[in-house]
Amino acid sequence: MSRSESVVPAARKFTAVGCALLALALTACDGGVRGTPGGSGVRDPYFPKAGNGGYEVTHYALDLAYDPDDRRLAGTAEITARATQDLSAFDLDLKGMDVERVTVEGERARWSRNGQELVVRPHGDLDKGETFLLTVRYSGTPQTLTDPDGSEEGWLPDDDGGGALALGEPTGSMAWFPGNHHPSDKASYDLAVTVPEGLEAVSNGELTNRTTSGGRTTFRWHTAEPMASYLATLAIGDYDISRATVPGAAGGELPVYTAVVPSENGPARAALARIPEVMEWAEYNFGPYPFSSTGAIVARKHASRYALETQNRPVFPGAPGIELLVHEIAHQWFGNSVTPKSWRDMWLNEGFATYAEWLWEEDEGGDSAQETFDALYDHGEDEHEDLWAFPPAEPAGAEQISAAPVYQRGAMVIHKIRQTVGDDAFYDIVQGWAKAHRHGNADTDDFTAYVEEKAPDKDFAPIWQDWLYGDGKPGRP
Repeated sequence: MSRSESVVPAARKFTAVGCALLALALTACDGGVRGTPGGSGVRDPYFPKAGNGGYEVTHYALDLAYDPDDRRLAGTAEITARATQDLSAFDLDLKGMDVERVTVEGERARWSRNGQELVVRPHGDLDKGETFLLTVRYSGTPQTLTDPDGSEEGWLPDDDGGGALALGEPTGSMAWFPGNHHPSDKASYDLAVTVPEGLEAVSNGELTNRTTSGGRTTFRWHTAEPMASYLATLAIGDYDISRATVPGAAGGELPVYTAVVPSENGPARAALARIPEVMEWAEYNFGPYPFSSTGAIVARKHASRYALETQNRPVFPGAPGIELLVHEIAHQWFGNSVTPKSWRDMWLNEGFATYAEWLWEEDEGGDSAQETFDALYDHGEDEHEDLWAFPPAEPAGAEQISAAPVYQRGAMVIHKIRQTVGDDAFYDIVQGWAKAHRHGNADTDDFTAYVEEKAPDKDFAPIWQDWLYGDGKPGRP
């Protein structure tokens, strides 16, 4: 149903129609170009409705208030964006929630809803290259979304009603704030969230301020580096907070901020105590850490079916093992800093993070990466029955972007590159890739071209053909 925030009297309607016809006539005479609506999606191969065309977001300022008793969220989103075409209208992704008011550059804008699309029609056209401020005021009960693979994301309230956890991969962030929710559009963030006194509210970046008044506490978080919206998180509830620092490879100290539910405090603290060790190891292998803080959020067990590499501080449902901690910290380079252009490129996230686990085990005196590769080749289908079901770079559908070929076979592609070029060149490629696309987006074609450029004397065609894009199980390596 469409809704407008202003009503035009009949006499003004006639004038408006006359002016519109005159404007069209003048446009036809002088050859001027009027704005057109931005696209309602970016044609992602697996999530075609995700994201929007016609603009790019540079900053989100979210001001939220959450009441756990009735699970109601009230928010104001101030979105700074730049038009990439002459715009007469544009869309945002917002699933559920009640929209109360929309303004563009301080003027009320017309808007309507169409599924997950919030269609905004500014008072006047926006010119290509113009930076504009969009404000959306909204409220309601955020939804828990079910992914194509059956897992849940979006807004995950605690069973006892005491808090909530927001997770966004691949599209769940649209459940709790409006935006351009596709990994190709990254932005900086400021998030203020007000909750009942006694609860914690943990998000990405750095906590810049915390104030309590009238029985409610407001937390303010700032994320300076570009972040894809699926990496945004918010954990509200009873958490024990710890702060520390670790040395950064680029110099100085990195803040470490961890939040753990009391029920997981014992087992989680043992794992999180190894964050400095993992960070030092990861910087040695992958290059300087790309963000200004690190840490972790350990939520209650079964808060979700999966851990997630939310930027700066990954989320774990219960205490993580060391391999999972390594995996999610590696994602800060591969997935968070170097972010895929589309969900087809998911293997660039998960292949690298999975291979980081292999490297960690190798360096810790366990199986070598080659032994892990061989075992997976010989017996991988016993544990991952779909391991050879499709190539890593071409998942069969949206429900399979987190399946074994993306993770395990993706890691096998990385290992084949290492076999081909040798260790010295391999680590130069890995660190160079992370540096070349730091805080940006890249796809599979970018990666294969980069590898070939860095090792022009090597033949990578068999790797691309058989391991990256080939159907079925490749011949014996």
